[in-house]
Amino acid sequence: MTRTPRWARWLVPVVLLVIWLGIGGTLGPYAGRLGEVATNDQAAFLPRNAESTKVIEARKAFERSGSVPAIVVWQPSAEGRVSDVQQREATRAVAALAGREGVTAAPSPALRSEDGRALQAVVPLATDLGDALPAALDRVRTAAAAVPGLTVQIAGPAATQADLKDAFAGIDGILLGVALGAVLLILLLVYRSLLLPLVIISSAVFALGLACAIVYALADRGAVRVDGQVQGILSILVIGAATDYALLLAARFREELAARGDRTAAALAAVRRSAGAITASAATVALALLALLASDLTNNRALGPVGAVGIVCSVLATLTFLPAVLALLGRTAFWPATPRAADASEEGHRIWRRVAAVIDRAPRRIWVSTTLLLLVLAGFAPTFSSHGVPLDEIFVKEAPSVSAQESLARHFPGGSGQPAVIIADAAAAARVQAAARATAGVASADPVSASGRPGAEPVVVDGRIRIDATLAAPADSDDAKRTVAALRTRLHAVPGADALVGGYTAQQYDTERTSARDRTLIVPVVLAVILLILVLLLRSVLVPVLLVATVALNFLATLGVSALVFQHVLGFSGTDASVPLYGFVFLVALGVDYNIFLMSRVREETLTHGVRRGVLRGLTTTGGVITSAGVVLAATFAALMVIPLAFLVQIAFIVAFGVLLDTLVVRSLLVPALVLDIGPRSWWPSRLAHDDRAQEVKTSG
Repeated sequence: MTRTPRWARWLVPVVLLVIWLGIGGTLGPYAGRLGEVATNDQAAFLPRNAESTKVIEARKAFERSGSVPAIVVWQPSAEGRVSDVQQREATRAVAALAGREGVTAAPSPALRSEDGRALQAVVPLATDLGDALPAALDRVRTAAAAVPGLTVQIAGPAATQADLKDAFAGIDGILLGVALGAVLLILLLVYRSLLLPLVIISSAVFALGLACAIVYALADRGAVRVDGQVQGILSILVIGAATDYALLLAARFREELAARGDRTAAALAAVRRSAGAITASAATVALALLALLASDLTNNRALGPVGAVGIVCSVLATLTFLPAVLALLGRTAFWPATPRAADASEEGHRIWRRVAAVIDRAPRRIWVSTTLLLLVLAGFAPTFSSHGVPLDEIFVKEAPSVSAQESLARHFPGGSGQPAVIIADAAAAARVQAAARATAGVASADPVSASGRPGAEPVVVDGRIRIDATLAAPADSDDAKRTVAALRTRLHAVPGADALVGGYTAQQYDTERTSARDRTLIVPVVLAVILLILVLLLRSVLVPVLLVATVALNFLATLGVSALVFQHVLGFSGTDASVPLYGFVFLVALGVDYNIFLMSRVREETLTHGVRRGVLRGLTTTGGVITSAGVVLAATFAALMVIPLAFLVQIAFIVAFGVLLDTLVVRSLLVPALVLDIGPRSWWPSRLAHDDRAQEVKTSG
């Protein structure tokens, strides 16, 4: 046999390394440039076919240019009432803003509250201000502050957008720094190696740079939408997934290197023996994310392909860059630790040998007790509220727009500043206005006029009229959503009106209903996709069904714990309607990952050693690396908490806690105990279900 020349064995790893260094050098900067093609305009992420979305398009005809309202709120510096003089000066102050940079139309007059203790006025700002929005708000605040004896705050959608931009300001630097720092620290502590953690981090960073470059190109061409939330999740998903896959391959390389001694052969063997599990795991996550394309919510559909791109890039870096570097470094990658020849009788860390021994002694007791624990936790899942996040809880730290909205709500009807927007035929305007005012929960309903003054001649565009209905309840409350539903029912019944009802509350109502519909559709699709992949990988039916059932139970248990923590520890009264679906997709898909890593190794060991020893050997050999991967993934998702938004904090907790619960309980105890208790029948209808009994006798004998 001709021996492969030494230079040839080095050539492929060197070429792969050079290619990835080129990718990192040219595409790496795109990891910090996604903000250039991102939008945080929440209207762009509403249900495609909802009534509130149609209103957004229809109301544009009533605006000379695109605008977003900034609501100026004045209150006396000391206890007292606003004087007529102060009201006139406030009106003049905001009127002077007309024609200024960023102001699209004449501001409304300053209106006094019924209690006489506050004023409000609406200043329409351009929707395309981008980074200039904070400066425009500062100009509004400075002009409004000229009224003696009154303090000024700014509420409304424009102020909320500015606070959102501020919240996402550190997403490129702080989030990545925290996530990578946490991963590096964990790897250093677990592996006690100086070089390997840096190699694994490099693999994740290169994968992220490639993914961000692809997503940037797609977003720049309008193929996908990206907002701050999708951007943050992409970064965390790629870092977490790439690190997990890298840990699995590095662990297999260490085994092969200890057994073979040849670094190139060990790298090839590691890729060959781990590629199946890694690609199956990646396919599970990617296809689960792509199932979000069935959603009617644009931000869900955006996350699907963006997340799938990230997963594919993670696998590509793991199966090319990482083995190339390991082949070049050999044992040096693990310095100062040195892989030694494996002893079959002593495989696995001593802790996992003890865990395996406990499971071996009483598998039924283990899986029954862990199942009962998960069922108890899952019993709290029905208390999980996903009816939306109140405006005052969107940010987890104090935000100017929130405190301004609270001031507005103290003195004006709860829906002030966020009216229900009615678009109807002008010929039926009087009947529509009367029907709106007669609807319980509507404080006032007035047509929009050119001057902005109540009672003035309404604006008519193409035979249509716009009526703003102020709701009595806060715009983000359940009462307000019920009012919108009642308003739609009443106005749809007005003959010839062809009325549509939109606005902030209607958007929340439509999003909530659409999210419920999405869960009903997407959850079964994700479960079916995962089950199919598991059947193809493990060549069995019963084991895949058991694995899907265990990760689904883990999700419900996590939801139950999250409900308790959110309500009683973090003080959230609810979650965004998309949170349960995001949590399900991430937890179920990523939870199956660890079971794939475990059971693919168990199947490999079972072919040689039988079910009992196959399960125990599979658990002891993968226990350390899978646990490390779970801790790393939990830490990376926990890094999302540095962004002060309730949505991301909630997602971070659900995924981080759920991954740890899955890693430490489901994968470590429940699954191996269950398979051990069922025995060879767990592999039905694979030949292992029949041949393994003899194999067990032969092995034990």
